[in-house]
Amino acid sequence: MKVFIYDTTLRDGAQMEGISLSVADKIAMLPHIEAMGADYIEGGWPGAIPRDTEFFAALKSANPLRSATLTAFGATAKAGVPAAEDPQVAALIDSGAPVICLVAKSDIRHVVGALRTTPEENLRMVRDTVTYLRSCGREVMVDMEHFFDGFAADADYATAVVAEALGAGASWAILCDTNGGSLPKAVSDTVADLETRLAAQRVTPRLGIHTHDDAGCAVANTIAAVEAGCRQVQGTINGYGERTGNANLLTVAANLALKTDFQAVTPEQLADFTSVSHAIAELTNMAPQPRQPYVGRSSFAHKAGLHASAIRVDPNLYQHTNPAVVGNGMRMLVSDMAGRSSVELKCREFGVDLTGRGEELRQITERVKLAEAMGYSYDAADASFELLVREVLGELVSYFEVEQWAADVRSAASPSETVSEARVKLYAGGHRIMRMGEGVGPVHALDQALRAALTPVYAELEDMRLTDFKVRILDSADGTSAVTRVLLTMNDAAGTWTTVGVGADVIEAAWEALTDGYHYGLVRSGHEPVSPACGVDRTFSPGLE
Repeated sequence: MKVFIYDTTLRDGAQMEGISLSVADKIAMLPHIEAMGADYIEGGWPGAIPRDTEFFAALKSANPLRSATLTAFGATAKAGVPAAEDPQVAALIDSGAPVICLVAKSDIRHVVGALRTTPEENLRMVRDTVTYLRSCGREVMVDMEHFFDGFAADADYATAVVAEALGAGASWAILCDTNGGSLPKAVSDTVADLETRLAAQRVTPRLGIHTHDDAGCAVANTIAAVEAGCRQVQGTINGYGERTGNANLLTVAANLALKTDFQAVTPEQLADFTSVSHAIAELTNMAPQPRQPYVGRSSFAHKAGLHASAIRVDPNLYQHTNPAVVGNGMRMLVSDMAGRSSVELKCREFGVDLTGRGEELRQITERVKLAEAMGYSYDAADASFELLVREVLGELVSYFEVEQWAADVRSAASPSETVSEARVKLYAGGHRIMRMGEGVGPVHALDQALRAALTPVYAELEDMRLTDFKVRILDSADGTSAVTRVLLTMNDAAGTWTTVGVGADVIEAAWEALTDGYHYGLVRSGHEPVSPACGVDRTFSPGLE
């Protein structure tokens, strides 16, 4: 049985703290949202928000959608105003959207207290607006705001609003858990009760569900509503939305497709879920959520040695589904919990087969456990782990050798300002090279100096960027003398990698992570190493000092 997917990322999702979408952002998102299988894509509220009015105007001449239907969001006519004379209703028609989704009050307390009108007038507003928009050739849906709270307060009135909308020609009545506080059983019981009441009035129920995650149950409530009879699900990509967010459409659709007999999305659409999630995260300028179900980087990541031993026999023993069906992949995390199976499986991820190489496998495992005891953390630093493995196997090539480095922080002209400088001396490409760098803090200055020294030899470094820098103080009881761990993330056009450094202070730890980061970037680029020091003149090379 078909369940229709209604995406509201461009409107409800855009209400999330930290998200601000331009018209260009919204247009760029449309193909990605369509690719995940959305039947309806809500573009915003034309007439109420100027940017949304501009968005719908832009799509009149160039609409990239091929299968999904563009939808405009708005409200019913105001109290005492005929729908045909309401300017906001006129703006919905002017948007050109073939589908209009109206929001209406279904909680009698909101009708009286917020709208300051009578229950009868609210029903008139719903009936008149739906009828008028239908006469203008538009498909109309109605979002029943605060439905579950309203049904608990006055089930007869909440039912009457739904019946009024459907009777006037609305294609869907969407039941909204606006405050996000409902639990699954209450949702399923309410939907079942509503269907019985509508049947008694000879009203055919065409119901949808729209949930928020304030109680952490948005996805569960959506599934419960579908199982109880709703056939449209509303939500957002990655669960974006105000407060704690909306139901995550990717999770909802994957659950329906993989865990039930309902038809929501095709296998081809499902396979795009991970890439869609990341694309929308990029366009909203929000970091991808690593622990997001199905599509997160950690969704199929395994750390415990017991898991690895079983996964080596059959990956499905510790996975609820095949990650490939949602475009994701399994990852092994290496830490002090790792046994030989974890290490062996992790090495396969970067093309090293340790089958039958028991002694080398033992050495790598022991090196990992020893390093983790010293403060290193490889479960978040795959690049450093690969460098360690290749060193043990004798496969690690040297792209440069550091002779000396230094970083200074001193006060500037103003006591509240500081200046950071770094000096690096190293051997690369048969030359002894010295460079200086300035930056916002000593780590930035070191990065600038190292890049300046290496880029003339390895042009690939031009495309490599330091993108994230995390500091963790270990054994904090030792205060300022405690061991420091730094995780440093870099990327280039081909991907992202993370390295780890440990030291007596943050600069020492950062330097180790930084040099490993550039070393790994050169390894993965496939560049043949230019001998760092063989036969070099120990004086500084002209033009490179």
